[in-house]
Amino acid sequence: MPADKTALRDFIISETTSIEEAMRDDLAGALRENDPLLIEVIEYALFGGGKRIRPLLAILAARVCALQDDSIYRLAAAFEYLHVATLVHDDVIDNAKERRGRPSAGEKYGIAAAILAGDWLHARSMHLVGRYGGQVGLGVFCRSTAGMVDGEFLQLRYAADCEITEEQYFAVIHRKTALLIESTCEIGALFAGADEKQRSALTAYGHKLGNAFQVIDDLLDYCGDRLNTGKKTGNDFAEGKVTLPLIRALKAADDNARKHVVDLFSGDRKDPEAYAVLSRMIDENGGFESARDTAESLIEGAIADLDVFSETDDPEGLAMLHGIARYVLKRDR
Repeated sequence: MPADKTALRDFIISETTSIEEAMRDDLAGALRENDPLLIEVIEYALFGGGKRIRPLLAILAARVCALQDDSIYRLAAAFEYLHVATLVHDDVIDNAKERRGRPSAGEKYGIAAAILAGDWLHARSMHLVGRYGGQVGLGVFCRSTAGMVDGEFLQLRYAADCEITEEQYFAVIHRKTALLIESTCEIGALFAGADEKQRSALTAYGHKLGNAFQVIDDLLDYCGDRLNTGKKTGNDFAEGKVTLPLIRALKAADDNARKHVVDLFSGDRKDPEAYAVLSRMIDENGGFESARDTAESLIEGAIADLDVFSETDDPEGLAMLHGIARYVLKRDR
């Protein structure tokens, strides 16, 4: 059974404290002789909020594979380092002024400092995975980071392209988002000495969870509340990203509506009225509902992948993996 909302919240609070303690301990040694500005930027980026979902998944993947070793927290920190590094770099690429309801690292410290801090976090994440995950784990990790870069290039290729297919969309989000979540689960299993069946199940769970996470993220860009998400809606449209809600709406729309969407993407995408028109068109053609149905189907599949752990010695860990999957569907930030 999945953890209920209260149990999941209490677990996340408790584990997040342990994860952040591990990160601070690691940074205290790794940054001891580094420039004070680098230290400040890294701490600003790392400790400005965040759900710590990726390190939580590494810990839980190891737990359901019967691991009881506190060094998992150091390994888990690597996934948060890389995640935050990608956010810092994404904000530079997108010229984003805000992140999590406050100035982005690039806005506060300048582009050069933000890029360099992201580079440091990436390098440190690789060090930790290599140390705790071994050569195999590092290979999985490097494959995911290389894929993330490729995903960004694919996204650039498909910018403002209203002919993008679902297959192309999922190729982008698999690389950009799902690969890191997938590798987090797989490396957690590797660290615990999982057998091939367990490792494959957790990898499949992470793959579906990561895709669902991004679909929900794309929905929030249209339907989210800025007070919760920490960023305004409409960013994807402004940046020319054609995401699943729009792809599904375009399939259902008539020729006039599709032509209007093409005109909107070739016009001023920062115009609030253009965004409002696009959002209404997606809603009227069932794009939001259809995308959510897909996210729900992905989550059901992810949960089914965990059936191999029905006899785990850590039922709480299994319940939390179920709970995180359910949380992804309900998240509002």
